[in-house]
Amino acid sequence: MIKSDFSLEKRLFSEGYEIIIGIDEAGRGPLAGPVVACATSLKATCHPERSEGSHAKASTTNLEGFFADAQNDKLFNLIRDSKTLSEKQREEIYNFILENFNVGVGICDHETIDRINILEASFLAMKKALADLERSDLKPAKVGPLKKIILLDGNKKIPNLSQEQKAIVNGDKYVKSISAASIIAKVTRDRMMRQMHEKYPQYQFDRHKGYGTKLHMDSLQKYGPCEIHRQSFRPVRKALLKG
Repeated sequence: MIKSDFSLEKRLFSEGYEIIIGIDEAGRGPLAGPVVACATSLKATCHPERSEGSHAKASTTNLEGFFADAQNDKLFNLIRDSKTLSEKQREEIYNFILENFNVGVGICDHETIDRINILEASFLAMKKALADLERSDLKPAKVGPLKKIILLDGNKKIPNLSQEQKAIVNGDKYVKSISAASIIAKVTRDRMMRQMHEKYPQYQFDRHKGYGTKLHMDSLQKYGPCEIHRQSFRPVRKALLKG
């Protein structure tokens, strides 16, 4: 099993980056419900020691100690691609991530997905997550702009965004900050879909979270689409035409 680590964050920090943000989303493929994005930044790297007007880096020694400790920490090692964790494991690690990362979450609902398409809705959710993250404690005491970079899972950068970005294929498998974002996004969306199950129990959203499983497809054929189904997705359109 591939385990993510802080290798990229360590290298970028040594190159002078002060804020390193990982982004991932959950819910691009389902036939129902929202797409949820998360942006994370390690709290340990968000408070460089600075004197006014200087451009001194944060204490390298302190961060090296943090990264060395994290490498051998059971809970930090559990932060990996959310798809490799059970639902129970994701829930268990959720609060630990909130304790160690600044976190921003962005959500686009099924109506937005139908209006602008799922790819654009995913990008919009990421921008919302970044805006939410900006409201977190991301302001080291310094004069002048921060050197910041955004690390994204996948091969596409967020369009029309002025901040520096790096797209990393399988980033959720290799980069710890992206892995953390993938877990928060997944847990947040799964919780929303369990709530939707209470409203639409016949679809059993608590079991498949809106993905196109046989159980979901059978329910879709039997009952037709409900309010939160994505009408722009082909199986839902077919069910609508059949009805």
